[in-house]
Amino acid sequence: MEDQEYFMAVAFLAAKQSPDTNSKVGACIVNTEKKIVGIGYNRMPIGCPAGSLPWARDNVDPLNNKYMYVCHAELNAIMNKNSADVKGCTIYVSLFPCNECTKIIIQSGIKDVIYLSDKYHNKTEVIASKRMLDLAGIPYRHFRPSSRKIVIDFDEIEPGLFDNPPADPPTD
Repeated sequence: MEDQEYFMAVAFLAAKQSPDTNSKVGACIVNTEKKIVGIGYNRMPIGCPAGSLPWARDNVDPLNNKYMYVCHAELNAIMNKNSADVKGCTIYVSLFPCNECTKIIIQSGIKDVIYLSDKYHNKTEVIASKRMLDLAGIPYRHFRPSSRKIVIDFDEIEPGLFDNPPADPPTD
């Protein structure tokens, strides 16, 4: 597996953690040494109890739409960074960043955006994102995987691991 496929797969694995039933988005930030320095997925802010904020996206009342509350994968990846900063890094995202995330990407010093889906390319938010990235001189590239799936086979790493499952612990 080449580096780009690996890092995009990590972004997709992170996306699986998202509680959003409509759009599961993940992001993986990689430094120039090819080390992962941040991972994130879209979720509600930390400390807001599950179910306390809406996940709806088509409600007429903006206060009952997820867009007022959800923290996007890019924001969370930058906030979750395990280094002093992300200057000069590449961000791998499963969905092209919105305008708000693009501002954060630019301000944080990320120098490259690699995305898989651009399904909202006609939306004002994405058009604005591309305009800002172009003006800031930050390239964005569409990633095309070599296959539709990457399978994680735990048995490949440790053959026979599941042949003899551990016994249940004794109960008192």
